[in-house]
Amino acid sequence: MARVPAPESVPVCRTGSLPEHWDPLILPVDKPKDWTSFDVIRKLRGLSPIRKMGHAGTLDPMATGLLIVLSGKATRLMNHFLGFDKEYTATIRLGQTTPSYDAETEVTLIRDASVVTDAMLDEHIPSFVGDITQQTPAYSAVKVEGERLYKKARRGERIKLPYRQVTVHGFEVTERRGDDVDVRIACSSGTYIRSLAHELGESLGVGGHLVQLRRTRIGSLNVDDAWELLPLTESLSTMAS
Repeated sequence: MARVPAPESVPVCRTGSLPEHWDPLILPVDKPKDWTSFDVIRKLRGLSPIRKMGHAGTLDPMATGLLIVLSGKATRLMNHFLGFDKEYTATIRLGQTTPSYDAETEVTLIRDASVVTDAMLDEHIPSFVGDITQQTPAYSAVKVEGERLYKKARRGERIKLPYRQVTVHGFEVTERRGDDVDVRIACSSGTYIRSLAHELGESLGVGGHLVQLRRTRIGSLNVDDAWELLPLTESLSTMAS
């Protein structure tokens, strides 16, 4: 059985200069919008000197931010990173509901959100902080009866959605722009931010969905330490030429 390297022994290549050695390596990347997490891996595999790569913690295509790329023997550390707490910034649009709880599907219900005051937000948000029970979104990659939930949802199947226990350490409003509410959320692994957006909207009586999501921290790694994908690929292309 292959030995898992000690996490503290694996170098972290923060933005700035490329590493001399890629096995093992932890490479923080700032995932761009509309890229899947695997799109990033596929792009880096084509340019880096090593093919064995993976990531620790998927980001949806609409999301941006910190993606931990692991190369070589560091790929055995995936489970180590998956359990870390995370932080996000997000924008919740009140008054509009979608089946996926985010902007990936069409708005199906519109309600007047102008009735929501800042005081109402201050009153309702604390109920989503602490240890909470969260329903898994229908449009998610969780498997039920051997199939991804999103495939069932796209076929219009009515299914009993599973619940999970998560912890929200912090949930604060940073700015309000009409029906759009910018928030910062710190939470345990496995928390669905779009479910929080949906549940907050329902709690306020107007509905809501996620229109922007950015992961800013995983454990002690911050997105400020991460490579933007374009400079990284340009540096790798120069190194290979």
